[in-house]
Amino acid sequence: MICKNCEARLRTDFLYCPACGAKVIRNRITIKNLWVDVLERYFNLDNSFIKTIIHLTTKPEVVIEGYLQGLRRKYLNPISYIGIALTLSGLIVFIMSKSLDSMNFDLLDTGTQTVYQKKLMSFTLDYQALIFIFYIPLMAISGWLCFDEKKYNFAERTIIFTYTLAHYSLFIFVPSLVILLFNPEIYMSFSMIGFLAMLVYTVYIIVRISNSKGISLMARLLLFFMIFGILFLLSSTLVPIIMLLLGEISPQDLMPAPPK
Repeated sequence: MICKNCEARLRTDFLYCPACGAKVIRNRITIKNLWVDVLERYFNLDNSFIKTIIHLTTKPEVVIEGYLQGLRRKYLNPISYIGIALTLSGLIVFIMSKSLDSMNFDLLDTGTQTVYQKKLMSFTLDYQALIFIFYIPLMAISGWLCFDEKKYNFAERTIIFTYTLAHYSLFIFVPSLVILLFNPEIYMSFSMIGFLAMLVYTVYIIVRISNSKGISLMARLLLFFMIFGILFLLSSTLVPIIMLLLGEISPQDLMPAPPK
């Protein structure tokens, strides 16, 4: 018997390949065994996916620094983790696209909503995954001062914030889904709270990973948010510029919608 993954020779009673660790598959794919495989792969308590979720919540430094130091089997790698997060956020985007007319974009309660606000949201939904991923290098650049004492390079800081944003996205998935299904009118207000939650979790990650303490840590956090805020605002101004260049919006769209 030959392993289909690494082509090592196997005994007929082997359940797993001793060479590569892959499970020996003897049956054809059916709905039943496909479903069992999915449950086993993602929801088994001994599985790296569940461990990654739990430990990124309780002891994120173990997951993140473990990966940076070569621990690659115990936890889900950051690319797979953010892939799952983006897949689930795709469902949120789909539901949002069906609920745009029900959403309240007038967060300041001015009594007016512009055509631009709705077009901006629609454009953002179309490129949501790209925009989400773009946050990672912005945070990696901002994190240069936060992790300076550990001499992390840009790629290592990218891993740190890939785990951070992926975990935040998974954490916010269920409440976002509930609100969109049952009360989409308040989703925009909820998204502002969600953005603050992302910043709070980012602080939690920095505190757990950074060697700095006390005033030094507070100063590094302040510098992190100053740099990230500036980069975020600069990148945000690019969106309407791109939309204007692509003809997605016109100057008239920035005017308040006429009262009904």
